[in-house]
Amino acid sequence: MGTRTDAAHAAVVAARAEFDDDLDRLEAAGRAAIDVPAKVKANPARAAGVAAGGAFLAVGGPKRLYRRAKRAITGRDEELPSELLPKEVEKTLRKLGTDGKAVRGTLEREFAKYLDDRQKERKKEGALAVATGLAWTALRPIAMRGGRQIAERMLDPNQASFHEQLARVRARRRGEKAGPPGDAGL
Repeated sequence: MGTRTDAAHAAVVAARAEFDDDLDRLEAAGRAAIDVPAKVKANPARAAGVAAGGAFLAVGGPKRLYRRAKRAITGRDEELPSELLPKEVEKTLRKLGTDGKAVRGTLEREFAKYLDDRQKERKKEGALAVATGLAWTALRPIAMRGGRQIAERMLDPNQASFHEQLARVRARRRGEKAGPPGDAGL
């Protein structure tokens, strides 16, 4: 073979060896990352915390806490009245008279009076909504970051587990290399 061919062959062999090493490391990292029993054994308190946090999120804990906090601040919502049905509304309207313009004028005046009476309460509710929105806007990125960190810690292989898995993968692959010569080594 020529010098260039030998050099190309050596480069391919070196690249394949580097690829095999990278593949071994990737497999070991994947196995170490999902080796939950080893993670629980190494750090049981953290594993319990991650499991409890996952369960809290799965059952809708943040939404429930938000609703309870809102109820504690603003009070319970009043239940809808069961006695005010459309038939009763119609009866009440008929009591106001038969002249449509007069009834409409009465309804408009009463509604305007109601809005004026409620204006102070609406402003207070608006301020509360703004404060709640600002708090939510401020706390959401913190909660998202915390969730990402928990996920990263959960999937991050610790070095001892990684090296153990890497040794197992390499030992297994050395045992496989004794296969037929046409084996791709994967």
